[in-house]
Amino acid sequence: MHPLLKKDKEELSEILAHSLELAQAFLTTLTDRNVAITPHSNSNLNLPEEGLGAKEALQLFMKRYGRGLSASSGARYFGFVTGGATPAALAADWLTSTFDQNATGYGDSVAPLVELEALALLRELFDLPATFSGAFVTGATMSNFTGLALARQWVGKALGYDIAAEGLKKPIKIFAGTAHSSSYKALAMLGMGRNSLEAIPCLSGREAIDVKALTEKLKSQKSPSIVIANAGTVNTVDYDDIAAIAELKTRYPFWLHVDAAFGGFAALSDKTVHLVKGWNQADSITIDAHKWLNVPYDSAMIFTQHENLQVEVFQNAATYLGHPGSEPNFVHRTPENSRRFRALAAWMTLQAYGKAGYQEMVERACDLAKNIGERIKNSDHFTLLAPVSMNGVCFTLVPEATETNINRYLQHLKEDGRVFLTPTTIFGKPAIRISITNWQTTKADIELAWSAMQTAYQRSFS
Repeated sequence: MHPLLKKDKEELSEILAHSLELAQAFLTTLTDRNVAITPHSNSNLNLPEEGLGAKEALQLFMKRYGRGLSASSGARYFGFVTGGATPAALAADWLTSTFDQNATGYGDSVAPLVELEALALLRELFDLPATFSGAFVTGATMSNFTGLALARQWVGKALGYDIAAEGLKKPIKIFAGTAHSSSYKALAMLGMGRNSLEAIPCLSGREAIDVKALTEKLKSQKSPSIVIANAGTVNTVDYDDIAAIAELKTRYPFWLHVDAAFGGFAALSDKTVHLVKGWNQADSITIDAHKWLNVPYDSAMIFTQHENLQVEVFQNAATYLGHPGSEPNFVHRTPENSRRFRALAAWMTLQAYGKAGYQEMVERACDLAKNIGERIKNSDHFTLLAPVSMNGVCFTLVPEATETNINRYLQHLKEDGRVFLTPTTIFGKPAIRISITNWQTTKADIELAWSAMQTAYQRSFS
């Protein structure tokens, strides 16, 4: 054994203790760090000939990069749709690396059983029927990829051939109102092509699909198709009428995939559960875990009522990976062969905080979003572009909401360091997004964020 490996093995307790010190130092200073940081690049280091050892490598990393670590895991990172890591999820994620289990599922570890139990807990959390099987993947993009891969296989079988075995023989039409960019990416990777997705008109002033327009399009289709329904758009957190779309399945042949990456959490509150009405009739559902479930990157789930198609699409023929019908064996149900034990963080945080804990988290985030939405609505500096229905706020600047002005404003906001927002375009207008998804966010954070937003505006237009 190399001398440094031998030394580090003998001093592992000290190395882990030092790592704990670094982690605690980071977490205790989280509120003082800039929420977003523009990193300054250094010239690349050369690969050491002999190596430094673990403790020295840790010290080098913190010296070289420590100041560039932002508070993106904290309470005022309102860009994209990003959660944090609950204490239970953080502890579980540390243990995930420690245990380093092979989660493919061929009878050599309890990891697949924990994953099955975590998925059952999530079905209960979202009130989904047991007809939905599930699996963990790396994120919403891979979840959408998996769901659309199953949809592709379903269409092929409806046309009398096996796409997974024979390849795509004819184009497949996909319809959506406001599809997330990851769906286009998935279609490109699946060989169906980005241009196969046809945007159906949305309701006036909304991002929700016009079901009447969708009905007419489906009526004109001669082949089975795919419909992607939104349960929470990124810009305005708008929802398609999933129940009305699902009812169309009784008249027209299509696969219904619901992209509920973060919007599926509406199911947790009596105030918002109506937004996902009908999603239990979907063929597949995307839900992200590193958003509102607040587990560390990268984690998401794919749920489907067609588990048999997962095996047809994702089976791996290698003998050493087991028979596709063996249970539980996720290597035959997901794109990845190598699978991290990411289900542990979800299992741990669900056990730690339960349905009531997550209901409070969701309702608090929605109330805080409405609070800042009201401030924007009554402000002379900003204009609210859509009603605040969940945890997202979409607004723009007054009086000149140009892309240049918005980028300058967001740069000033980033330099201020107290809050981070991201730009977007909505209804053809340059705009700004706020997404409140972190478990730590409170009214005090909204006060700080609002103060920073005012300061940045003055700097941008003074």
